[in-house]
Amino acid sequence: MTTSDFATWSDQALTRVEQALTDWVPVDAPAGLGEAMRYAVLDGGKRVRPLLVLAAADAVEGHPDAALRAACAVELIHAYSLVHDDMPCMDNDVLRRGKPTVHVQFGEAQALLAGDALQALAFELLTPEPSEVPASMQAELCRALARAAGGAGMAGGQAIDLASVGQPLTEEALRHMHMLKTGALLEGSVRMGAACAQQALSAAAHAGLVRYGAAMGLAFQVVDDILDVTADSIVLGKTAGKDAAADKPTYVSVLGLDASRALAARLGDEAQSALDDSDLANVAYLRALADRVVNRNN
Repeated sequence: MTTSDFATWSDQALTRVEQALTDWVPVDAPAGLGEAMRYAVLDGGKRVRPLLVLAAADAVEGHPDAALRAACAVELIHAYSLVHDDMPCMDNDVLRRGKPTVHVQFGEAQALLAGDALQALAFELLTPEPSEVPASMQAELCRALARAAGGAGMAGGQAIDLASVGQPLTEEALRHMHMLKTGALLEGSVRMGAACAQQALSAAAHAGLVRYGAAMGLAFQVVDDILDVTADSIVLGKTAGKDAAADKPTYVSVLGLDASRALAARLGDEAQSALDDSDLANVAYLRALADRVVNRNN
């Protein structure tokens, strides 16, 4: 597959996701809530998680409607987490995706409600009429997303992150925190794509996709930590250097910049090796996404 082939697929996939989000995130939620919800999720972000869902679903010849719904649902969960993380009670950030954060634009109470509503909408999207998506597939998708987002995943990792400010962490402890805070939802995206399979997956295929997702989840955070100290706010679309300013442990602060770059490259290699071991033939998009995550500049 050429770079142009991947770019064409990616553009088409993102167009589908953007249109679906535009259609499904309500305009008319009461008292301006819909406006805040749409501000939080539309027209911004890398959409890595939806692309992982769709690429994994493609690899397993997944149910197309289920895959699109899963791609949008995981992006809604990601967006809600950013809205809440940016609030003064947590990271207290004022810039996200190149524009003021939701609480700056709409106030703290409306931001809190917008995040709550986006989280609920994610699960609503995963549970259409059984004639659209089989009920058993709906249940598996809801289970995967809930586990990735909850106390054993993203929310648990954020709790560790907040408790770790100013505290020295070992590399092992840092890895555990980031595998939950960032990695769980990225790995969950791959699991959700796999859950769209319309035929049972082999043990090798399932294990390979899970291993790939875990490597991608950690690689994404390692690169984030690198970019926090090497890129500026305009390129990032969010406040650069905020982790160091907040005295938060990062891969760069624990390992150093060169070692962090080497770790990101190793995780990229691990992701590719996992795909080799999956015995799946249709993994070109997943391979290209691994390269994009490891080599990104924002």
